[in-house]
Amino acid sequence: MTDFKYHVDADGIAIITWDAVDKSMNVLTREAFGLVEDYIDRALGDDAVKGVVITSGKKDFAGGMDLNVLASIREESGETPAQGLFDFTMEGHRILRKLERAGMEPKTNKGGKPIACAINGTCAGIGTEIALACHYRTMTDNPKAKVGLPEIMIGIFPGGGGTTRYSRMVGAVNAAPVLLEGKMLDPKKAKAASLVDEVAADPLDAARQWVLTAKPADLVKPWDAKGYKMPGGAPYHPAGFMNYVGASAMVHGKTQGAFPAAKALLSAVYEGAMVDFDTALRIEARWFTHVLMNPSSSAMIRSLFLNKQALEKGAVRPKGIEDQSVKKIGVLGAGMMGAGIALVSAQAGMEVVLIDRDQEAADKGKSYAANYMDQGIKRGKATEDKKTALLAQITATPDLDHLKGCDLIIEAVFEDPGVKAEMTKKVEAIIPEECVFASNTSTLPITSLAEASVRPEQFIGIHFFSPVEKMFLVEIIKGEKTGDRAVAKALDYVRQIRKTPIVVNDARFFYCNRCIIPYLNEGLRMITEGVSPVLIDNAARQLGFPVGPVQLTDETSVDLGAKIARATKAAMGDAYPESPADDLIFWMEDQGRLGRKSKAGFFDYDDKGKRVGYWTGVQEKYPLAAAQPDLIEVQERLMFSQVLEAVRALEEGVLMDIREGDVGAILAWGFAPWSGGPLSWLDIIGTPYAAERCDQLQEAYGDRFACPPLLREMAEKGQTFYGRFAPAEEAAA
Repeated sequence: MTDFKYHVDADGIAIITWDAVDKSMNVLTREAFGLVEDYIDRALGDDAVKGVVITSGKKDFAGGMDLNVLASIREESGETPAQGLFDFTMEGHRILRKLERAGMEPKTNKGGKPIACAINGTCAGIGTEIALACHYRTMTDNPKAKVGLPEIMIGIFPGGGGTTRYSRMVGAVNAAPVLLEGKMLDPKKAKAASLVDEVAADPLDAARQWVLTAKPADLVKPWDAKGYKMPGGAPYHPAGFMNYVGASAMVHGKTQGAFPAAKALLSAVYEGAMVDFDTALRIEARWFTHVLMNPSSSAMIRSLFLNKQALEKGAVRPKGIEDQSVKKIGVLGAGMMGAGIALVSAQAGMEVVLIDRDQEAADKGKSYAANYMDQGIKRGKATEDKKTALLAQITATPDLDHLKGCDLIIEAVFEDPGVKAEMTKKVEAIIPEECVFASNTSTLPITSLAEASVRPEQFIGIHFFSPVEKMFLVEIIKGEKTGDRAVAKALDYVRQIRKTPIVVNDARFFYCNRCIIPYLNEGLRMITEGVSPVLIDNAARQLGFPVGPVQLTDETSVDLGAKIARATKAAMGDAYPESPADDLIFWMEDQGRLGRKSKAGFFDYDDKGKRVGYWTGVQEKYPLAAAQPDLIEVQERLMFSQVLEAVRALEEGVLMDIREGDVGAILAWGFAPWSGGPLSWLDIIGTPYAAERCDQLQEAYGDRFACPPLLREMAEKGQTFYGRFAPAEEAAA
């Protein structure tokens, strides 16, 4: 059996159908790409064939390249991996160029056969690049279908000709949203962006009709015709020059120079625009190889594609547990978190009971979903009918009796053990015995909270991040007595709401907050040392973090930080590590500067809550040092404060799967995505250097930077984290 099938219909059109064997989505392999060439040759060499249509035998067109291919090419190439990757990329260019030229004479551009692509569903990556090489593209009118080139999101760029073709089709400026932002477009927007030529109810029939009526001139791509000029101007043209200056500034402004793929893509477009098309493809291939040889791309592909996908498909789900999909869910607490949980659960088709102390509070929580749908209606993403249907799924009430029949409860009440224990007992007296009870706590140990439950094996933590509807990660926490069915239930629920789960063992702050808090504290500690808040935040942003620790403290609220510090100190007693960061946060609280919510924090805000600059008043208590530290020193303090906690979490068994440590860090708090996550970053810099740097930081700044025994052992043995801990099937990725 093969991934592509070939047949000629009654009208003399060769239909090449992509239907990857044993896969729900078409992904391209080396063997399959060779078969495409064979079929193109067959069609071009058969006088009875008038033209070709490439389509899919699945509900979607394609999901892209099988990225494991890139790893295998590196291995096969031995000591010359760059040459192997370049040759592989150029072979792909050769095949698509043959498809594009379709038998035309080089000088006259005549004698070719029309080739169309019928996109019957979502199309991404190499699937889109194949489509762009065709002469005409039709797409289904299903608004759920999307087409685009999202490679930049996983640390690479469209290296199968998509960068060169699309930028030459529409110009560098118009290509930027698709190439540099990785946007996937619905059919209507895709047509406006020239990714497709026609939107049709039956894209296959539309493609066939085009093939039957196509004229010789329809087959010639603009760059193969005489007099071609780059839309918007070439780089040496006055208008084009300004476009590239602007594009360079835009890329640097968005990436801070931390993401190598974006710079490489822009270089490929800029350099390629000054030469002929075939030379431009070679330039693209060289930059693509350059990116693939950067350890950042391997780490991003592994974490943001392979590992993320594996976790979403149930890589850590307990074996032998039947499907635990949720039908009716009870959400306790209709505040911002509870309201968000109710919204995403209703969107997934569940019956939702939203509980709060009185009807007014419960209705306010339900209104969150109504407001969300109203915004969707304004943007054309929803309709009044969809809003009505979604709200009908949510019952807002103070009456606990409505929880009867629920198969999952998520508690999101006030963060107080006593309040949570009381609610647990009340609810467990009403819900079915098999119902799983989950707490959305962000700091309180699940094992302690489960003491209030009569069924601790069915008690689990399901920790959402705010705002629930926008954040991609959900952290599932196993208490000491949590059973496998509860874990499976939580994982199946997260799958239903289309988020990415990680499962960790119970410990103070679990995994994510355990790493985030040191990041925040290190930033605040530096302020007390006289380091400029501007330097601290910009150092973080240049590492690829979406926001720096000072800004993040304002966003999450100063008083929350103070509350966590007090609660932790009360729980740990004499073992609590005193920190100047606590003194600063308590002082800010006393000043009434609680962050964005109070329009006063480490930033000043205008009447609308917009940041207008850093608050200089903090320097009255903590004056700026005359000599500011080196940027790299600041960055390494911020990085090591987090990654050492990730190592300790792995060492202590809080993290049970290394993949969860990296994926969780990127999705939960935006840990330097270019690095692939904290453990991948340590692999990039090397455990020997990491251990040596720990010793230097410990001597300079204190024991919080002490090298964990696990890291020390791995440094002495020259080990990597993925070499030692990755699941066998992922080791080569």
